[in-house]
Amino acid sequence: MDALHSTVREQSKKKPKWTTLIIIDSQPTKTTCNAGVESRGFCSYKATNGIKRHLAVDSLGFPFFTHLTKANVSDDQGLIEMLTINIEYFKTKPNDIPITTILLDSGYHIEKLTADLEKVYPEIMTKIRVEIAPKMSKQEKQEKGLSGFVTVPTRWVIERSNAWVERCKILVKNFERTLFNVTAKLNLCFIRLMLKRIATHEI
Repeated sequence: MDALHSTVREQSKKKPKWTTLIIIDSQPTKTTCNAGVESRGFCSYKATNGIKRHLAVDSLGFPFFTHLTKANVSDDQGLIEMLTINIEYFKTKPNDIPITTILLDSGYHIEKLTADLEKVYPEIMTKIRVEIAPKMSKQEKQEKGLSGFVTVPTRWVIERSNAWVERCKILVKNFERTLFNVTAKLNLCFIRLMLKRIATHEI
């Protein structure tokens, strides 16, 4: 998956590995009766019994990192686990590469994330900047004649990535007994999408 991601980024005139923007979000997904205890938890915020998919994507919508947890794991904890597993990416990031912005929604808590990530890698804040994407207020919606859900600039990219995943029938719900298997199928979904992107570009 990493090799394909690098190729897709090169085709789009981007650095194959290093980026100045990573967008992170989580999405709870319902589980089925086939799923094992390891891959089952209850997300009270979304009233979902199942798993939670944590994605860290670039501006193209393809993931640098994926991480699967039980749905009861908080967004903050899932992000910390995902970045801890992939901490070498940030440790090996050259100092002459511009700082990477980690863009989140309002469900995350920057102070907690910063403190916990510095415990994992004390110099991480020299490599990243954590920001909450601005959300349009009710007044701003009214002034622009908008209502209901309104996409947030840049953040919509990861919403589209989540929509891509939901087009994969096997990922609409969790059918797997282990989180390892769910992760494999999520990664295969993005591998298929990147292969299609590469093939279309070459044609």
